[in-house]
Amino acid sequence: MDDILLVGIVLLGASVQWLTGMGFALVAVPALVLLLGPAEGVVLANCASGVICLVGLAEGWRRVRVGAMVPLCVAAGCTVPVGVWLTRRLPEPVLLSVMGVLVTLAVLLVMGGARVRALRGAGGAVAAGALGGVMNSAAGVGGPPMSLYAVNAGWSVREFVPNAFFYGVVVNVFSVVAHGVPGLGTARWVYVALALAVGMVIGRGLARRLSERRARWLVLGLALVGGVTTLVKGVWGMWES
Repeated sequence: MDDILLVGIVLLGASVQWLTGMGFALVAVPALVLLLGPAEGVVLANCASGVICLVGLAEGWRRVRVGAMVPLCVAAGCTVPVGVWLTRRLPEPVLLSVMGVLVTLAVLLVMGGARVRALRGAGGAVAAGALGGVMNSAAGVGGPPMSLYAVNAGWSVREFVPNAFFYGVVVNVFSVVAHGVPGLGTARWVYVALALAVGMVIGRGLARRLSERRARWLVLGLALVGGVTTLVKGVWGMWES
């Protein structure tokens, strides 16, 4: 049963990330954390999201804004160890609660299209990257700060997607190197790989039929449910202890 759930989670996450440029972690991390535990769930999300971003980047690398992405990625690399430290020091119920809060707040900010003056220009890129590095390594969700930066920079969806893929490759590599590869068995790795491949194919097909607006709200709605569920489980665990 756990393997079936794992395949379903990865397949869904891969589909929505291909639609929007990000979203695997927002949709999948809460469920992966509940299924595999905080440490394994986050690192598996980093691995899977990184692979999807790498495949997506192969098609759109010419549209990457290198000048904007360098400060974002460097800042993220510098703060990834902070997120790793948090995952190794906090008790599981506390970590679940922190992840739930981060995911929920991130989704609400993106839903609201928050405009933040501090997230503009080179300084905004550094701030967004630094926050994204911590969130990605601690909770597997480094995309929302990048999304908020893009909103404040006035990027179109067409501009955002290849840059989100580029950022996703870099920050997820940093996170996996810092955490280490998750200890899944060979069979589970095969299931994950197949689910990723099928999910990307489904996402590509849906991208031709589903409007950007509907796809975006679908991703954010699923992510919000997952974030709240993880938060409730973490708070319940702290209450029981």
